[in-house]
Amino acid sequence: MSEPSTTAPPAAAPPRLWPRLLAPMLLLLVIVAGLSFLLFKGSSRPVLPGGAQESGSGSGLLGTLTLPARQAPAIDLRNYQGRPISLRQYRGRAVLVTFLYANCPDVCPLIASNLRVALNMLGSRASQAQVIAVSVDPRGDTPAAVGRFLHAHEMTGRMQYLIGSGGELARTWAAWSVGSKREVGQPNLVAHSALVYGISASGRLTTVYPATFEPSEIAHDVPKLASR
Repeated sequence: MSEPSTTAPPAAAPPRLWPRLLAPMLLLLVIVAGLSFLLFKGSSRPVLPGGAQESGSGSGLLGTLTLPARQAPAIDLRNYQGRPISLRQYRGRAVLVTFLYANCPDVCPLIASNLRVALNMLGSRASQAQVIAVSVDPRGDTPAAVGRFLHAHEMTGRMQYLIGSGGELARTWAAWSVGSKREVGQPNLVAHSALVYGISASGRLTTVYPATFEPSEIAHDVPKLASR
């Protein structure tokens, strides 16, 4: 006599996560599109310092080359601890320059986190690089706010985060062709250019990376920038 069937009921299907993820993904796309519009200013190429233009990758570098290769604009500001910092003092190293603000909810944490990963990937060769962030929010980037940002992203002592008055920072933004505009109706948010600039050991603006760069690209390029 055959035994009665004991087939178990079908397992419940796992919850579908994509509907819950769709809204944040769409929001991120809108933010990136807005930053791209600010950065590209209606053209097909980003505005770079000194009239330089993107020329595609080459010379063994993974970042986009900038031509003509010329000296990077000066940076002379104070870090969040009040110490004077100049781009010139890091000659002999690769320097990665970017423009951030501590209360940024999206692209700035992404850039800071990926720069940390790139430095970690470099290991002992990280000493060949210096990361400099220039504030795009003179009102909100207080020493305390910047200190919290650096701590949260494990970049304390690894990133020189420079702050200043609106006038001081505006001169640096202009020299680097960086856009910075406070959001209408959301005064704590700042729309700004979001690039990382690769500066060679001789002080030349050599490469540029988008906000969505892969850390491995910068880890690959730092030793080459440090040798130029």
